[in-house]
Amino acid sequence: MKRLKLLHSICLAGSAIVPFAMATAAHAAPAGYDKIDNVVIIYAENRSFDNLYGSFPGTDGLSLVMGHYDGSILPMWQVAKKYVIADNFFQGAFGGSFLNHFALVCACAPYYPDADKSPAKPTIAKVDADGTSLTVAENAPKSALEGAPKFVSDGTLTPDFYAVNTMQPPYQPSANPPAKDGDAAYADPAAATTLPPQHEITIGDLLSLKGVSWAWYSGAWQAALDGKNATPVPNFQFHHQPFNYFANFAPGTPARAEHLKDGGLGGEAFLKDIDDGKLPAVSFYKPQGNLNEHGGYADVASGDQHLADIVSHLEKSPQWGHMLVIVTYDENGGFWDHVAPPKADRWGPGNRIPAFIISPFAKGGMVDHTQYDTTSIIRFITARYDLPVLPGILARDKALRNNDRPPMGDLTAALDLTH
Repeated sequence: MKRLKLLHSICLAGSAIVPFAMATAAHAAPAGYDKIDNVVIIYAENRSFDNLYGSFPGTDGLSLVMGHYDGSILPMWQVAKKYVIADNFFQGAFGGSFLNHFALVCACAPYYPDADKSPAKPTIAKVDADGTSLTVAENAPKSALEGAPKFVSDGTLTPDFYAVNTMQPPYQPSANPPAKDGDAAYADPAAATTLPPQHEITIGDLLSLKGVSWAWYSGAWQAALDGKNATPVPNFQFHHQPFNYFANFAPGTPARAEHLKDGGLGGEAFLKDIDDGKLPAVSFYKPQGNLNEHGGYADVASGDQHLADIVSHLEKSPQWGHMLVIVTYDENGGFWDHVAPPKADRWGPGNRIPAFIISPFAKGGMVDHTQYDTTSIIRFITARYDLPVLPGILARDKALRNNDRPPMGDLTAALDLTH
């Protein structure tokens, strides 16, 4: 069915009409896409492709790099052999975890309106006339041998007020506590690192508009809300919860209650929904901090085993027969990778990361060389459910074409949807 050409606003169940950036219409889902009834996205942390899979047979991998681990001893290596590993999959944004979680849910960069008149003003970066190079401080060392570089301001915000380094959610759970005598469900808006509520349209909004069920499951979400977060376990990461930055999912809204779910400690609540066959049509799962594989505060072995355990439960789920599972990482975590990302738009893509495409329809044992990035996940969801195309997807495709590169794939090269 042909949809509206432009969306100026949408009305979500139980909420007020909220203005959005425009999204263009998609056409009916291509043949075979409707074989997938459940899409599950599992989003781990901070590993490059070469870091873990540089020696995987048949891939464009390089194992002689700084920080390489022998991934063959990990359980997800066996999952990759059984299903599909993608060796040309790039992080959506050239940045850290904060920015790449936005790439996953809206293909956009977060924005701080009127930042120059806000508590965040000191965090606005100072750049040279080229608009991109940080301005070097007068007392900066002349070489790396003399010390770390120094800049006039290498802060959180770009000069045009996009947030590219970590800021905290405006709602709890947040690393910023509530304001004194303020609403306990909100972070202190006067804190320089609190990002104001965001108003860009997300893939969740589009799914809701179409009446497609979905949820973001976050490990230890309720524990964090209850003030029971601790290190090293569960080490809940506040800036890994992208929907918690958006006004449509503010405390007290029906959308928040319906879509932002506690994954449980160790993912137990998420696993229960898997085992009971109660996953919505689209599920995002974010492991708690100690299980997400992030360097420094988590370990690869525990996180990888957690991923493999989830896949094992999914394979036994009553919903497995028509399921697509994507396991990937938010960004490379500083680990080097020898494949340069394709040149596209201002925001990315960034470095190459591992990605696994898991499904009864997967072309088992295949290494998929198709060019993908984090937004490829959104592309599949958009096509499958006949959703409008997010502006960031259109911008990336245009930028890729302008640089003589093909658009990012939508993961279907890894699937056989003909049977």
